[in-house]
Amino acid sequence: MEIELSSEITELIPNFKLGVIEYKNITIGDSPQMLRGRLQLFQESIYFDLEGKSVTDLPGIQEWRKIFKLIGKDPNRYRHSAEALYRRVQKQNYLSSVQSAIDLNNFFSLKYQVPVGIYDLDLLQGPVKVRIGMEGEEYIGLNGRKNSAEHLLLTFDQKGPFGTPFVDSERTAVTNATKNALQIVYIRPSTDCTNAHKMTESLMNMFVQIHGGEASYQIIGCL
Repeated sequence: MEIELSSEITELIPNFKLGVIEYKNITIGDSPQMLRGRLQLFQESIYFDLEGKSVTDLPGIQEWRKIFKLIGKDPNRYRHSAEALYRRVQKQNYLSSVQSAIDLNNFFSLKYQVPVGIYDLDLLQGPVKVRIGMEGEEYIGLNGRKNSAEHLLLTFDQKGPFGTPFVDSERTAVTNATKNALQIVYIRPSTDCTNAHKMTESLMNMFVQIHGGEASYQIIGCL
């Protein structure tokens, strides 16, 4: 899928990168024990690592907070999704298993300290564009609320915003009925292109290992 990145973003964040993965003919369901176990053990490890520390001192969390501030969104009021996950873990409010696609998203988001979104590809109407939200724009999020899109980094299709590193839209949510999906990794701008490819490919391969199907990826922001 072609994704257009606005010049406003690249001017503000010259090294901005997105990992974009397309999946076809996948099967989503309950997570295998391997994934559930890894997610639980990783959260417990993070909890002990965070003792006496601030979540905002973690390099990935800090970098995305700076991006929110740069584009005009208060990172203390609007926490990016990776930070929100880390804060839950710090309180021992561990993430329970939801379904295989969401669990894997959460695992990689925690592992790399970056937001990761996944969307039902068949519910999208292209073209897809990434830009900064404008005054008056809003969407219904997976948090069940109407969210202001102003000054948020947003992914749009013809129907409006569906993806953000804050909270995604409920309109394009992945369910057990999803057969084709689009996954977006909000890579830290400081990550070089070689490691951006390695990280995105690693996520893609693990996803296909669990869900079957076929996949391809691209890194937007790397030649």
